[in-house]
Order: sequence, then structure tokens, then C-alpha cells
Amino acid sequence: MKIAINTRFLLKDGLEGVGWVSYELLRRIVRDHPKDEFLFIFDRPYDESFVFGPNVRPIVIGPQARHPLLWYYWFERSLPRLLRREQPDLFFSLDGYCSLRTQVPTSLLIHDIAHQHFPDQVPWVSRHYYHHFVPRFLRRAERVLTVSHFTKADIVRRYAIAPDKITVVHNGSRKGFRVIEAAEQVAVRQRYAKGKPYFFYVGAVHPRKNIHRLIEAFDHFKERTGASHQLLIGGRFAWQTGTIRSAYENARHRDAIQLLGYLDETQHFRLMGASLAFDYLSVNEGFGLPVLEALHAEVPVVTTRRSSLPEVAGEAALYVENPEDTQEIARALERVSSDASLRRDLIARGRRQREQFSWERAAQQVYDQLRELYRGP
Repeated sequence: MKIAINTRFLLKDGLEGVGWVSYELLRRIVRDHPKDEFLFIFDRPYDESFVFGPNVRPIVIGPQARHPLLWYYWFERSLPRLLRREQPDLFFSLDGYCSLRTQVPTSLLIHDIAHQHFPDQVPWVSRHYYHHFVPRFLRRAERVLTVSHFTKADIVRRYAIAPDKITVVHNGSRKGFRVIEAAEQVAVRQRYAKGKPYFFYVGAVHPRKNIHRLIEAFDHFKERTGASHQLLIGGRFAWQTGTIRSAYENARHRDAIQLLGYLDETQHFRLMGASLAFDYLSVNEGFGLPVLEALHAEVPVVTTRRSSLPEVAGEAALYVENPEDTQEIARALERVSSDASLRRDLIARGRRQREQFSWERAAQQVYDQLRELYRGP
């Protein structure tokens, strides 16, 4: 097969979310299928580390697509021209977008449709792009892949897409997430948390992730307990983050809250592994990859029952039933920090739960879907 792939999110020193999923899936697919030819299509100069094998041919087409008008031009002008020239057997897109102006059989991986649930948290131009194009992309693609049963059901309910057109392919976890030895935990805490135990969040810094309420709950926790714990928040600020900035600026215990910004791999692995608990109170997730990463790092997880998160965490998390209730979040922080037996139990449950997810399995499932599409009418 000759497979053209949208690799816009393979960004050197900038892998997040879709980028990590692309990286983990594609390097395995390329490695395991050396007889296939892969066209990696970038929208900017690429790093050679993303050319995963001799059967990969990287191609750059403009413009750099990071705005709705440029998304439209890239997918509906530049990409169709390239596909006409290269004549691939298939086109695979991992970021939820595809082209409506190509006849090349298309497989689409979509992570969530959060814009439908929280339109006010999406900039106006992007929101209108999503509302107009996402249902068209889903109808255009011959195969749709999603990362959770929750997202599949959401798509079927919102857009009336046939369920048998959609296949669930769960994410896996990077191998760098591991148990951190006691001496290294001390060193991480000394460097990042004033030597204190800390709660940790990593991911997009966006209102949908409920970070403003986590900050408010941490204030309640500090006042209720007088504990020395810190709150460390990793990740770049996304759009519409005014509520998060306000929560941080108004926090009574702001000196115990660290906004770390983007974390490289080493920082991410160490900060996760040395944390007292990982707190992921998002109100809508397509998958919630950081929760699975915490299970591999053998760190207790505090999360919610919203969207896909119970699908990932199973019985290996302390659940907050109402993530809008900051007092309930504070009580969960207090409980997980004070109960060593609970932490040990959650970690043990996490060892079992994490076995359900594997990048190797996911890569094979994706390739099987591409092969079926290739053999189809």
C-alpha cells in the first residue's frame, strides 16, 4: 500500500495530545510494515527524527495551518493537489480533519467533539469551522476511528453517523512512565515543590480541563488541613483561559501553586512519578491519556466520572462525582493525601487496569482498518 498521512502535529519539542498519539502509532506502523510506502505530509519544516524508516517519504506543503482559514486552504487546496500528484491508495488523518475535495479513500481518527459540549470555550472562528466541517468530515471518511466508546457514542448521537462505520482504538502509554525511586522523588520535590509533597496536573491548560476549580479546591484543602502540600500544573495555556488566570491570581495559597508551562519528556516522566497524586478533573475527555500515564507511573489518580474517564481509570481512581463542586474536590485531595492505605489500593488496582491498553495493540488495530479500507470497494 501507498498511504498518505497527515502528520501536522509531529512537532519537534512540541508534542502534545494529538502529536503524541501520532508519534506512538506511526512509528510502530512504519516499523511493522516495511513493504508499505508512507507519505508523511507536514505543514512546516519537519525534524528528521520523525522519519521513522526508509519507507517514509516526508513532504511539506503550505501554508502552516494553525488558523481556520489556513486549515481550509491546507485541507481543501494544498492537500488535494498533492494527493492528485502522488496517487496514494489511502489517506489517513489523525487530527480529526480531512479533505472534502479528494476521491482518495480516507480514514479519519477523531479524539472528541468537545466543541459541541462547550462552544463558549472555543474562539468564534474556530467554533464555526468545527460546527460546519466536522460533520462533513465524518460523513466523507470511509472509516472513522475514535479513542473511546464514549466518543463513538457521542458522534453517533450528535451526528447520526452509522455505528458500524466507527471503530474504537484505545490509546496506550509511553514507556517512560515508571515507578520513581525514593531518592529521585526527593530530588524532584526539592527542585519543583520546595521539598514538599505535591498534587500534579499535566495537559492543556484550558477551562474544559477544570483547572480553575482544581486551584480553588486546593485553596480549600490548604485551609482545611494546614498541610504543606504544593500544586504543580504542567502544560501550555490554550485559548479562553481567563478563568484559570483569575483563579490563580486570586488564590489565597498562590505561593504553593506552580505553573510549569510545557514539559519535555524527562520533566514529564519525573514530575508524574514523584507526585503524591495525579488530579485530572476534566469535564469532557475523548480519552484522558494522562490518567493512563499516571497508572503506569504507579501514582494514585483523582478524577471524575464524566465522559471517557471511567473507561480509562476503571476501578483504579478516587472519583469526584461532581467536578463543579470545589468542596468535594478538596475532600478528595484531603482523603488521598491522608490515607496511605487508599493510595496503595489505587496503585494496585492501576496495575491491573493499565493492562487493557497498549500502543502495540492500537497500532495493529489502526493498520487493520487501513488494510480493510484498501481492500474495500
